[in-house]
Amino acid sequence: MGNITQFAKEFEQDVLIVQFAIREFELSPDLKLSIHSGSDKFSIYPIIGKLVGDLLHLKTSGTSYLESLRLIARRNPDLFREIVKYSLSCFEADRRTYHVSADVSNIPDPANVSDEDLEKIFLNERDGRQLLHVTFGSILTAKTRDGKWLFRDRIRRILIENEEEYYQIIENHLGRHIKALGLTAGG
Repeated sequence: MGNITQFAKEFEQDVLIVQFAIREFELSPDLKLSIHSGSDKFSIYPIIGKLVGDLLHLKTSGTSYLESLRLIARRNPDLFREIVKYSLSCFEADRRTYHVSADVSNIPDPANVSDEDLEKIFLNERDGRQLLHVTFGSILTAKTRDGKWLFRDRIRRILIENEEEYYQIIENHLGRHIKALGLTAGG
């Protein structure tokens, strides 16, 4: 969202400042510009990749979590629906620490979404994806009244039982970022 030309000008200035600081203040040459990954950033990734070079650190934990939910949607749609429902209940509180544009009124009741459409609606469309992104902390720390994990152990079990499929999902997702940034894998 926003003016890509303006972003390119301002981001180039950011990169020049970091390069100057490294050189003039003898900062570690390992200093990086940390960019949070996100499917909403694909339009600016070519600019970032061109300008940043070796200064890039791509933070992927949030989107990797979302991609793990893709596996949950495929392997246990009922658990995925529970996660969405819980996310809806804590979204307003959790969104306070994020700058998001999600409108939960656009998000359907997960009980009314077919198994086949779960990924599309909640992981491929902006509102659903942002809902699940900003509530990750609540999902991973939620406990029952008797102190047991509400979601964490079940999510972990599905990821372990489907480890190779999970790795393929993550590889595909990160590959899209690497390609959009104009980088090569491993380089």
